[in-house]
Formats: sequence, structure tokens, C-alpha cells
Amino acid sequence: MTDVKNLIEIRWHGRGGQGAVTSAELLAQAAISEGKYAQAFPSFGPERRGAPVQAFNRVDSQEPVRIRADITEPDIVVVLDPSLLSIVNVTSGLRENGRVIINTRKTAEQIRSEFGINYPLATVNATRIAREQLGVPIVNTTMLGAIIKTTEVVDKESILAPLEKRFGRLGERNIKAMETAYQEVVIEEQ
Repeated sequence: MTDVKNLIEIRWHGRGGQGAVTSAELLAQAAISEGKYAQAFPSFGPERRGAPVQAFNRVDSQEPVRIRADITEPDIVVVLDPSLLSIVNVTSGLRENGRVIINTRKTAEQIRSEFGINYPLATVNATRIAREQLGVPIVNTTMLGAIIKTTEVVDKESILAPLEKRFGRLGERNIKAMETAYQEVVIEEQ
């Protein structure tokens, strides 16, 4: 992302059990490994598996991140479950030059037409990739590839160690899912 601003704020939209919180944590670990300042935190109450949840990242290349509030004006929105587009205003508060990254089979044009999203969009069929690479439709690590390619918030190489550490013997599969999404994400400017 070519923005003069040092602080990048990301809001993840997913459902309980999809790994939005894990993705945010892994992205923060990758940023910290690059010498950046980062934080990751969830926002959920008594939600159950399948209920809408949010997770957040703040990454700053220059200064420690001191604010701990939910992100209401994100630079980036990541949507793990496309069904949320019908029930949650995922672009609420999105900054003027913001970006939306969506797990979907649809094209950016279809998303714009159906949901009225008028921001630069990146789309990837993370569900298909996760099924092929992991054997389950859990898209969190897959979406990491899409966000890294779309925003360049961290280098792709920086996410490898956190993925290996978090997933152990399944680390290689998760890395393959991330790399496949990195290659397949379609980035469209508005």
C-alpha cells in the first residue's frame, strides 16, 4: 500500500470458528518480526461458533501502537465469509482510500453491483483454496495471502515462521494455502 501514513488499521470480519482472530495474531507476529510495531485483538462477546465476529490489527512502521480501542475507521477490511455482506455493513467507517478484500467466488464487478461497495476490491476464492490445500473450508491462513499481496503490510516471507509455529505439522499446508491465495487474488482498483 503506497500511503504516506505509517499506521495501517485493519478490520477482519468473519464468523466464530473461521479463524479471524488467529489471522490477525499471525499478521501482527509477522509485522513484529520485521521490526514494526503491531497489535492484534478480537471484538466479541458471548458469540457462538458461526456468529459474526471482528478482529483487528494495527501496524505501524515507525512508532509503538498505544491505542487499544476497536477500529471504527479502518484502512483495510477483510471479509472471510461472503454471507456477511448481506447482514453486516463491512465498509462502515472505511477510510476514503480504503480497500476491501473478500473471500468470494464472485468478481469485483458482481460484488459492486450486488452490495454497492465502491472501494478498491480484491477478491479470492479462499474457500476453494482452503478445501484443496487443507481439506477444510477454514479460510483464515488463505486470506493472509490475499491481504499480504493486496496491501504489502508485511513481506510474504515474514508470515512463514508464524504459520509454521502456529500449525506445526500442518504448517506446510497452511503455507501452501496462503501462497496459492497470494498468487490467485484479483486486485481491482475502482
